[in-house]
Amino acid sequence: MEIIDELEPTRRSVYTGSLGYLSFSQEMDIDIVIRTFIIKDGRAYFQVGGGIVYDSEPEAEYEETLDKARALIQALNLSTQVTVEAR
Repeated sequence: MEIIDELEPTRRSVYTGSLGYLSFSQEMDIDIVIRTFIIKDGRAYFQVGGGIVYDSEPEAEYEETLDKARALIQALNLSTQVTVEAR
């Protein structure tokens, strides 16, 4: 985490952390937080990244990261259009 703090320009907040619940009825659901919007003061924020392994190809990983960002931007644009039309 120290290396990430040194290299990345912004803090991760909940991105790549865990979010979930444990209930009194012995149920639980826990996920890793990726492809998630944080909405604060009327602005939407998100982060994208990829998992790097031994045989990862840098260019392919970069393109995949851009694809993830595009999908989130499209989702946000669609939700904004729906909200505006509903008013």
